[in-house]
Amino acid sequence: MPSFKLTLAYEGTDFVGWQRQANGPSIQGLLEEACLELDGRAVTVNGAGRTDAGVHALGQVASCSLERPVSPDVVVRALNARLPPGVRVLSAVEARPEFHARFDARAKTYRYRIWNAAVLDPFERRYAWHLSGPLDVEAMGGAASLLEGRHDFAGFQASGSATHTTERTIRTSVVTRTGPLVVYEVTGEGFLRHMVRTIVGTLVDVGRGRWPAERVRDVLMAADRTLAGPTAPAEGLFLVSVEYGDL
Repeated sequence: MPSFKLTLAYEGTDFVGWQRQANGPSIQGLLEEACLELDGRAVTVNGAGRTDAGVHALGQVASCSLERPVSPDVVVRALNARLPPGVRVLSAVEARPEFHARFDARAKTYRYRIWNAAVLDPFERRYAWHLSGPLDVEAMGGAASLLEGRHDFAGFQASGSATHTTERTIRTSVVTRTGPLVVYEVTGEGFLRHMVRTIVGTLVDVGRGRWPAERVRDVLMAADRTLAGPTAPAEGLFLVSVEYGDL
């Protein structure tokens, strides 16, 4: 049975997220339906990250095994022929039989986009959080840098989440601005549910002058979600890429 590493891009607005759900179309569900047609049997597709409803991906990674002997280029063409236009398989490569997109991932990079201007560009409405008031991007960048390293991120995860440990390692955490577009980009070895969006909400409160940059350190030390900012809207978040070792 050939195993494949699939790299995907999708526009998440019209989907309930990555994971299969009963209340609407998911990326995982669509891929498994396409694989069923291609392989003639039920196929489990595992994703590197369980993106939420409305979240987009530039480089999501999935893994699956097929019984039918097919080449990677055929997999790309066959799956894209069966997927809606908002979901595309960008590439497929053969992987070792035990390859798992989630458990073998070494790091992920996420990007969050904020449109900081009085008027929202209508072509950005699905892909950015619109904030019209002034933002101190320098203060936001200083706060973001305090997240780098290994910390307990319990204060930045969704309430009620269950996980073995809330400690995570962040490699880079940076805020930049180009015209009206403010971008937060973070690379880490793992993320908790809603962690990036809660970080963004907290950085925005720093940028608005509601809190000093050191507030993020207080949230880390207290591990208390009530001390962090609001959860930023889903539409501004993109899963950019996933890193792996040998396939």
